[in-house]
Amino acid sequence: MAANIQLFSTCPQSKDFDQDVYFQQVIDVAKWSEEAGCVGILVYTDNGLADPWLVSQIILANTKTLAPLVAVQPLYMHPYTAAKMVSTLSYLYKRKIYLNMLAGGFKNDLIALGDDTPHDDRYLRTTEYTLILKGLLAGETVSFEGKYYQVKNLKLIPALEPKFFPGILISGSSEAGIEASRNIQATAIKYPKPPGEEEVQQEVIAPGVRVGIIARDSSADAWEVGYTRFPEDRKGQIAHAVAMKVSDSHWHKQLSSLGEQPVSEQNPYWLGPFKNYKTFCPYLVGSYDQVAQELRRYLDLGFATYILDIPASREELGHIRKVFDAVKQVSL
Repeated sequence: MAANIQLFSTCPQSKDFDQDVYFQQVIDVAKWSEEAGCVGILVYTDNGLADPWLVSQIILANTKTLAPLVAVQPLYMHPYTAAKMVSTLSYLYKRKIYLNMLAGGFKNDLIALGDDTPHDDRYLRTTEYTLILKGLLAGETVSFEGKYYQVKNLKLIPALEPKFFPGILISGSSEAGIEASRNIQATAIKYPKPPGEEEVQQEVIAPGVRVGIIARDSSADAWEVGYTRFPEDRKGQIAHAVAMKVSDSHWHKQLSSLGEQPVSEQNPYWLGPFKNYKTFCPYLVGSYDQVAQELRRYLDLGFATYILDIPASREELGHIRKVFDAVKQVSL
C-alpha cells in the first residue's frame, strides 16, 4: 500500500449467511483481508446483526495483525462499557482496535430503542460519548458534565497500553458530522461523489471514503463482473425509494440525489449497487489503471483512508490489491 493510505475491508453480516456457516465466513474474510494488506476490517452493528464486539473477538483470534474497526452505537452501551471492551480486547490479544463512532442508525432501529433525538443532537451525544471514552482509554480519571452523559472520577481498569490507543472514525457527510470529527479528533468518513465533484478536504481531519471496487485487466471485463454481481433489481429499487423517504441520513440523500452518468470506460463511478439496495456505497469499476487513477484523484483531494465493501471472494481482494499497488506506483 502507498505509505499514506489506510485500507480497511468490511466483515460479512450475520443476516446474509446461515448460522452454520457465518462463523467460518468471518474467519475467511478476515484472513483474506490480512493477506491483502488491510490494516483493519469494519464490523457493522444494528438491531438485526450479531454483536460486533463478539464478532471482533473471532477476528482477533484468527488473524495476526488485522484490527477490528468496531461500529459503536451509543444507544447500546455506556461509554465506560465500550472503553472496557477496547482495553480488555487489547489486553488479551495485544492488538489495536479501531472504533467507528455512530450517531444514527436505521430509522426503525432508533424508534424501537425509544430514541427520537434529532439528527444534529445525535452527533452531540456521540461527541460527549467519545470524549469520555477517549479520556478513559488515555488513562485519565474522567469527570464530565454534558447534555447526555455525566460521570464523576471514573477510571478504567485494566488500563490500556498507550501503543494500543484506538483509531477513531466517524461519518463526515454532514456539517454536524464534520464538526463532531473535529471535536473528537476523528477520521471523517464519507460516501464520496465522483472525484471531479469532490472538493479539497482542507478543514477535515484525516478524511476517508467508503467505496467498493471492481477491477480487472480490461474495463469491459470489470463491468461484466459488476453487472453480474449487481444486476438490476426492481424490488431493490423500491426498497431504496422507501428507505429514502424515512431516512434523515445526509449521506443517503446526497448519494441518491447524484445523477448517474452513462456507463462508459471514461466513467468508473457507479451507483447501481446503491440504487438497487444491494449495498450502501458507490463503486469504482474499470481496469486496474483506470480505478487506480480515480483513487489517486481522491488521494490528491486529501482522502487517505479507504473502507472497502464486503469482499465477494479472496480473489476479489487480490484484484483490489493490484489497484492499490498501481496507486502506489503513481505516488512514487
